[in-house]
Amino acid sequence: MKNQHLVRLIELSLATLFISTSGALGKYIDMPTPVVIWWRCALALVFLFVFSKLARINLAPRSKKDLPTIILSALFLGAHWITYFYSLKLSNVAIGMLSLYTFPVITALLEPFFTKTKLEITHIFLSILIIIGIYLLSPDFNIENSDVKGVLLGILSALCYALRILILKDHAKEYHGTTLMIYQLIVLSIVLIPAMFLMDTSNITTQYPYVILLALLTTAIGHSLFVHSLKYFSASSASIISSLLPIYGIIIAFFFLGEVPKLNTIIGGSLIMLTVIIESIRTRKKLK
Repeated sequence: MKNQHLVRLIELSLATLFISTSGALGKYIDMPTPVVIWWRCALALVFLFVFSKLARINLAPRSKKDLPTIILSALFLGAHWITYFYSLKLSNVAIGMLSLYTFPVITALLEPFFTKTKLEITHIFLSILIIIGIYLLSPDFNIENSDVKGVLLGILSALCYALRILILKDHAKEYHGTTLMIYQLIVLSIVLIPAMFLMDTSNITTQYPYVILLALLTTAIGHSLFVHSLKYFSASSASIISSLLPIYGIIIAFFFLGEVPKLNTIIGGSLIMLTVIIESIRTRKKLK
């Protein structure tokens, strides 16, 4: 039993590492964001479809009643990706990822509306700490400031991601993670088709290697592993256990993009990460 739990934790940790590559790749890829997301979805869909056939994963829906919520979760996933990439473009990887990483506490705050769990006073306290941390990320709160825009879009992205996780949670117990990702990628590939005709796609020839990395490593492998983990962890627990995501992302951005976080980013980010650590300790005690 302990070995199985360790395997699940390792899978979730790998998912976190792979997903964290989205920061540097999202900042680096030089194409309009909706176009990047379409290629991300379309290529990841091909990779996952081939994998599902090789692994003989059942792709048939268990019930047509599941499709509306799966489609809704896909739309939230698409909104999360688009707002997150715009956040990265407007600010930097550190601010974008740290703003996004408010999603564990947002998930914990929203979970009582989706499940029978009760809202805890501790989560309200942690939310206040996160608000202070967000303020420190960009203390000059001027809406014209690109860093402020990046923070706000990062928080919106976090909200969309939290809603996607909560909506998908019940389906994760019944479907394979790859199956759910394939459904969501089909929806987003269709919804984002207009972007391919309305926006500039000429740079794709030079950006292919990075888009393929984003589709395969970040999306096909990382997000499938994360969705699969929802079968074994609660939505808030899975979100919180993956607390190394922004740290991985900032390290990757430092080595590959040369981005060095400012002092206020480090202080604000540390406060946000403190809330994650506190909630991680609380979650571990509940699991014992």
